[in-house]
This record gives sequence, C-alpha cells and structure tokens, in this order.
Amino acid sequence: MTDVRAWIRAAATRLGDRLEAELLVLHVLRQQRAWLFAHDDHPLSAPQVRQLEAMVERRRQGEPIAYILGRRGFWSLDLEVTPATLIPRPETELLVEWALTKLPFEAASRVADLGTGSGAIALALASERPSAQIVATDVSDAALRVARHNARRLGLANVRFAEGSWCTALQPPAFDLIVSNPPYIESGDAHLEQGDLRFEPASALASGQDGLDDIRAILADARSHLKADGWLAFEHGWNQGAAVRQLLADAGYREVFTAQDLESRDRISGGRCPSA
Repeated sequence: MTDVRAWIRAAATRLGDRLEAELLVLHVLRQQRAWLFAHDDHPLSAPQVRQLEAMVERRRQGEPIAYILGRRGFWSLDLEVTPATLIPRPETELLVEWALTKLPFEAASRVADLGTGSGAIALALASERPSAQIVATDVSDAALRVARHNARRLGLANVRFAEGSWCTALQPPAFDLIVSNPPYIESGDAHLEQGDLRFEPASALASGQDGLDDIRAILADARSHLKADGWLAFEHGWNQGAAVRQLLADAGYREVFTAQDLESRDRISGGRCPSA
C-alpha cells in the first residue's frame, strides 16, 4: 500500500509536474488543496491507485489535464469542461475585465456571448452583473449542454442559451454588448497538431487561411443586433491586432481599440456599433 506523499512523488517524476500529480490525487479523493498539507500520509487503496495510474497515462499521452479532471477554473468560477468545449484560458479573462467596464452594476443590460463553449465568458459576466440579461449562443448542442449544466450548478439564472452559428441565434431586442472568443488560428498552423490543441474541438480553434473568417462573419452580422451605441469585442491572436482593427474600421465600427494582455500582446479588439 502506498500513501499520498509517495504516490505524488513518483507521479511527479513521470509527469514532470508536481502540481498536476497533486491535482489528480485531490480529484480522486474529492478533497480541496488545503487538505493535502495535513494529510499527505493518507493511504491510497488499490482501486484508487489504479484510477490514478490510468489518469497519469492519459496525461502522458498528451490529453489536457482539464479534460481528465473534467474541470477548469476561470475568473472566480469552477467550470465543468469536456472535449466538446474549448478549455477556458486565463488570457480570455481580459475580455471579461473589459466587458465589465461597459456594464453598470445596477442597471439592466443585454449581453450576447457568441460561441460560448463551456459558458466561461457568459457565466463570468452573469456572476458579476446580476442585473444583466445574457444570451449565450453556440452552434454545438454538446457544448450548450455543458454550458447549461455549468449555469445550473453555479446558480446563475440570468443567462439564456440558444443554438446557432454566431448571431443567427439572437433575437430582438438589440444588445448593449456582444462579446466572443471565436476561432482565430490559421487552418494550416502547425500548433493545431501540438499539445492540448490536438484534443480540443477543431471548429473552436481554426478559422480559414488567415484565421479571421469567423471574425469577419461576426463583424458583418453583429451590427444588426447592437444598439446604436452598443459595443462589440472579441479575442484574437497576438499577431492579428492590426488586421482586426482594419476589419472593424472597414465595417464602420467606431472607437476601435485593441487591448493587450499581461505579456503586452494584442489580445482583444472591438468597437462601437456603426452609425446607421
């Protein structure tokens, strides 16, 4: 029989990552991280060790730790994720931070999150702005099932989900704000065959030869769903800032901007609804 301390030490050597080994143990034992510091001599049963070894092998084969655990933290939320959804990433929190500056805490606002996946952006906004009414869309029914489950589990009732590609699922009245984390990787990018990206849904990652096909579609359709002074903002690749600003300007959007992430890379861009 082995204990938690010994198993973590051995697994960390195999994985090259002690934190991931700890996360696997805590997942199997259904414990929080603080528990580990006082119980690292806790014995592991033979079935628990077998379960852990199977998870280690999945990770060694490259499967993302988020899919193995079925969880990923985003903003202040613990979200369930599956291979039907993109794994929420910390850089996307910049879009949430920016959106919150446009949404008064008390006043009612209408927000749309296009391509919601696990519901990360929509649910983060819903948790911070309980007066807002949020519509989260996705073309994938499997992704929407995950997002709906996350909303129920987190008790966030001010989000409605609708199936459809980008703006096609939106219904009147118009929105104060539309946000999205669309696919923006070039279809031939070698990174799609590397690391975690190999396991994530390709439709949520790549978008045409220059990676901007879905952003073009959003720009074309969002204007008819925004209020006259409404905002559109979306995430994009670090090297796409200039290109998307030009697309926004060409489409008539006003007050076009790009915001950078913590590593000073272009990360989100947007603008105000074009004049009628």
